[in-house]
Amino acid sequence: MKIEFFGATKTVTGSMHLLSVNGKRFLLDCGLYQGRRKESYERNKNFPFDASTIDAVVLSHAHTDHAGNLPNLIKNGFSGPIYATSATIDLCNIMLVDSAHIQERDVEFVNKRLKKRGEPIIEPLYSIEDVEQTLPLFEEINYNIKKEILPGVVLEFFDAGHILGSASIRLEVEEFSKTGISRKIKFGFTGDLGRPKLPILRDPHFIGQVDALISESTYGGRFHEPVEDMPKKFLEVVERTISRGGKIIIPAFSLGRTQEIVYAMNSLATEERFPKVPVFVDSPLSVNTTEVFRRHPECFDKETLEILKHDDDIFGFDQLHYVRDVNDSKKLNTRKEPCIIISASGMCEAGRILHHLYNNISDPRNTVLIIGYQAQFTLGRKLVEQEKTVSIFGDAVERKCEVVVLNSFSGHADRNELLDYFSHFDKNELRKIFLVHGDLDQSEKFSKGLSESGFKNISIPDRLDIVEI
Repeated sequence: MKIEFFGATKTVTGSMHLLSVNGKRFLLDCGLYQGRRKESYERNKNFPFDASTIDAVVLSHAHTDHAGNLPNLIKNGFSGPIYATSATIDLCNIMLVDSAHIQERDVEFVNKRLKKRGEPIIEPLYSIEDVEQTLPLFEEINYNIKKEILPGVVLEFFDAGHILGSASIRLEVEEFSKTGISRKIKFGFTGDLGRPKLPILRDPHFIGQVDALISESTYGGRFHEPVEDMPKKFLEVVERTISRGGKIIIPAFSLGRTQEIVYAMNSLATEERFPKVPVFVDSPLSVNTTEVFRRHPECFDKETLEILKHDDDIFGFDQLHYVRDVNDSKKLNTRKEPCIIISASGMCEAGRILHHLYNNISDPRNTVLIIGYQAQFTLGRKLVEQEKTVSIFGDAVERKCEVVVLNSFSGHADRNELLDYFSHFDKNELRKIFLVHGDLDQSEKFSKGLSESGFKNISIPDRLDIVEI
């Protein structure tokens, strides 16, 4: 079996790994790379392989950096099945359409500025028509169900606890040879692992013993604040900002983080601890995603199911307003009174959040609240690093607002939680570990932690590396 690493190597975006076995080729994930705009566009547009030669895609979850480039794969010739859980398929049905819309709008906006400067214009990576060609290719496989997806390759999904429908992947592979002698390999891919005890979703489930594993390492060297501290820390930020008459702008991934923070606010409002300030979820995708959450209670943990017996809408309360119309979104930028605005994208690279940041970060009364991971070179990372001036829509914008990071809302396991997950593996049986989906410093720190725990043969692949198992 051969592995080729094409994404999320020494970075956290663009998850994509190509496996070859028994003359067949299939992808684990097909995500969009996010970073420097020009580099991202070129990398996402041009695959380092012939898409028509790929026989299948196995999808860990619906986040853009794992699933967002699927329509471009189809546009370039792929026509095979895309295997995913039921909830992941439902989320992709809305996420990919939204991604195409955002690309079209953002390209139109950027091209107006490029034309004025006499620079070449760009085109979207894919269109709504490409998305429409993608959606029928999805095939549902739910958790803990084994299915042979290619000759000698049996797939099983396990709940990863990261977002709704997220899965860790286990493959039982039987390699055939010309001599008729076969070899069996148990192979794993963690996808993105969630945090134990997070609200709404179940905790990550262990995939069982494997011979080789591709693992995420997003927070391999960092520690999150306790989940129990989320409401208190969040309230402190809200109350501090309101006291100076400001707005709280929250860039949030529409698939997962938005629902978690709305759930937290709903809980605080139920306990009459939440300030009387309006909250706007300004993202059509977030609105649609919340409806998908309501359709999949089978993914919820016991605590959430118990709450649902007394509160039939855990994603809504009196002060909360879901914004669909673009004109209503624009009105938020002229609003003078304190409020909370939650908008996508989570890394501040596209969508309505750019307009809210453009119009609000120069006001020292306001706060930008970061609740998710920000990849290198993204606008979100620049805000986290407290840069005084940032580029938005090609304009230099002075940042005077406060920037607060609350990693207790993170949907990724931290160092201790990752090490605890690995503690279930047999160190003698797990003979090869590949660390991906992490900045190099985080992967290196996690590699050291695994070594100290007794694991061997740990590597951090580069993009385009090829490995034989």
